[in-house]
Amino acid sequence: MSRFVQLHILTSYPPSNMNRDDQGRPKTAKMGGTDRLRVSSQSLKRTWRVSDLFIDRITQGADHTVFNVSVPANLSKRSRTFSGEWVKPFLQKQGVAEDDADAWSKDLCRAFGQMENDKNKLSQVAAVTDTELLGFHKLVDQVRDFLVDKKSTNFTDKMVGLIETRDKKKKSDDIKKANQAITKFVADECLGSGTTAVDIALFGRMLASTPKYNIEAACQVAHAISVHPVTIEDDYFTAVDDLNTGNDDAGAAHIGEAGFAAGVFYSYICINKELLIENLNGNKELASKAIAALTEAAVTVAPKGKQNSFAHPTYAFYALAEKGDRQPRSLCVSFLKPVPKYAENYATEALDALENQRSNFDKVYGPCADARYVMNSITAEGTLQELLTFVSE
Repeated sequence: MSRFVQLHILTSYPPSNMNRDDQGRPKTAKMGGTDRLRVSSQSLKRTWRVSDLFIDRITQGADHTVFNVSVPANLSKRSRTFSGEWVKPFLQKQGVAEDDADAWSKDLCRAFGQMENDKNKLSQVAAVTDTELLGFHKLVDQVRDFLVDKKSTNFTDKMVGLIETRDKKKKSDDIKKANQAITKFVADECLGSGTTAVDIALFGRMLASTPKYNIEAACQVAHAISVHPVTIEDDYFTAVDDLNTGNDDAGAAHIGEAGFAAGVFYSYICINKELLIENLNGNKELASKAIAALTEAAVTVAPKGKQNSFAHPTYAFYALAEKGDRQPRSLCVSFLKPVPKYAENYATEALDALENQRSNFDKVYGPCADARYVMNSITAEGTLQELLTFVSE
């Protein structure tokens, strides 16, 4: 089995604004002395992991019911509001008084991170696997039985003791330490159990309050960047009032501007398959399914920013997959010298530059991969299904 799977992807996007900066304009980066379009790795990873395609390929219709909510199998839920949106309402519907439901939901959800003062939410987003949520639900059921039916368990007895100890504290530092003890206890009861969700296994997670349950990402995703210089343009648009006859006011009901640009993007993904299998508790079949699903999403699913305004969904026109045990390397240096602004065909020139750099790396360093597969829609070389089979084997 090859340790690393690398993907080098070229995709052409029409005028669009897929990933905006703080001013609502397309994100950019300076590379090779010129301004390039950029789509952040965060945008790409979220686009892929929440896509219907990725979810369907991973779950194949399987799901769990947690707190009366459907949770897809082998995937995570990410939120700050597990306590306020799931646990507290669930306990109240089971007959727990509101004050008790509020207090216990906060203490239970400390397992996922620090709770904000006086608010029923975490201070940061926490990612929790489907199986961890199932285990957590069982703990909440025990709390419900204790509060409503007076049935105690080892878990509720320990929790009551920790809560009583905390409530006796007066100093803020002592209260903080007591809350940390509650956090550790609940986390040890429900986190790290069962098969880790595929999206967490790929992209990792950080739980600041319980770092022993952090997971190192098995997948690295580079910011996608245009292979050529760009100029951000402005779309001047108006909205017309359909009931305005124009007799008194012939102007538009609204006037606005929106930035946009078009480009050919280079994207790079590196997957450590050994680490992915380790993150998935040794499940090689699920790891292969994860790699295939991520690859298919990467070449067929576009970021959705302002998609209704620009209709920019498109497929990659070129994908190079490499497998091997050698140290991975991006081929971004292929575009350090940008494709000329007035090139006859950005796609073919980008493709030539990438393949030339790949060949040069092999000549200088020796073969940088043990096996390769190319899918090229310009020359009708390869197929998506063969590409997915290659990366998942």
